[in-house]
Amino acid sequence: MTKHKINLPIKSAILSIAIIIVLVLILGYIRTSLRNLDYFKIKDIAVNEPQEAFDFSYLSGRNIFNIDLKKESRYISDLYPVYKNIRLFRILPNRLFISFTDRKALAYVKLYRYFCVDREGVLFDMPQGREAGDLPVIIGLERKIPGPSPGKQYNSKELIAALNIIKESETNNLLKKYKIERIDVLNLSGISCFIRLLGYSKGQAAADFKAVEVKIGADDIGDKIRILAGLFAQMGEDINNIKYIDLRFKEPVVKFKNAT
Repeated sequence: MTKHKINLPIKSAILSIAIIIVLVLILGYIRTSLRNLDYFKIKDIAVNEPQEAFDFSYLSGRNIFNIDLKKESRYISDLYPVYKNIRLFRILPNRLFISFTDRKALAYVKLYRYFCVDREGVLFDMPQGREAGDLPVIIGLERKIPGPSPGKQYNSKELIAALNIIKESETNNLLKKYKIERIDVLNLSGISCFIRLLGYSKGQAAADFKAVEVKIGADDIGDKIRILAGLFAQMGEDINNIKYIDLRFKEPVVKFKNAT
């Protein structure tokens, strides 16, 4: 009698486990069967960039549950490097939505041809029909980026320095009416940017104000941009008489055009 009482709970436990296993297998089979129905095969793919000639026909007809969204996102990103981020979303039962986030151009980079570059140093081509705008041009990187590839991030010291100059200038309120036309980074210690006064002043058009060369180097860029902004604020329109400004030393050097 005692032995029978001891074995009874063990038999009940084994039976319960067996029932659970059978239920799991049945539910798994039902789940797999439902997911493989034509009802869940992709019939429509929507994107938030209708102006682009995207071709996602290779996804049509595939089971919506069997698609690796992250893997497909990486694949599409390689096809369209102009976009900073691409995400895929399932919309049950049979639709996909693909979201494209534009990559913002901060400047142009002149290599064997012109590329756009964003704040992170990624080179890319603007889509046809779009314009990046009137942006600074970075020159002197041919040796540092000999084989440029759209969608790839570059971290050369020269490029990073040029991008930092642009970023610091953009955030300085005293430099809002000035424009960086180009940045020459051929020599890291002798990086120069060419800055011009924008707009109209005392009847003179913007074209009447020539770009001033500012020798800035690659060190302490934030501090140097603040010093430059202060100099420009003091000089006003007299900057048109400046040949160059050198900020690479402890004290800024200002060379005027008529100086001997």
